[in-house]
Amino acid sequence: MDLIFNNLSKEEYALLKDAIPQITILIAGADGKISPDETAWAEKVTGIRTYSSAEEHQDFYREVGETFQTRLDQLISELPEDVGARTSRISETLSGLNAILHKLELKNAAQLYNELRSFAGHVARSSGGFLKFWSVSAEEKKLIDLPMLEKFEWKDEEDKGGLTNT
Repeated sequence: MDLIFNNLSKEEYALLKDAIPQITILIAGADGKISPDETAWAEKVTGIRTYSSAEEHQDFYREVGETFQTRLDQLISELPEDVGARTSRISETLSGLNAILHKLELKNAAQLYNELRSFAGHVARSSGGFLKFWSVSAEEKKLIDLPMLEKFEWKDEEDKGGLTNT
């Protein structure tokens, strides 16, 4: 566990890592079918983030990637098959991230919040549509911004905007 996550318990850190496969299931399964294209792309994006995310988050994504497929399969087997029930359960679990993100420095919480929302967008756009145009379904659009999460914002000192979270 990286220093930026030191004030989290092992359980909280595990929930944070689980957010990636949970978001994959939430978005990929929003239309009722979790496609291999979506899960494969989610795994690839997780791998890409081991070198493209904020430097202090790269080890986090490396850890997530090490167990991504196993954890994804496990969660799929444990969660309800009914889309509404599954969406509700995942949304409730992801809303628990709010308290965890509040324990991090605001800069890191805001970066992770933005990375999670970006990840959801990547999963949503990974399949369907004509040549990937119009590939985000109406069901995915309702969830893509992860409405169960509080908004965390951080502005660089140079922006003179200060720190906020809403």
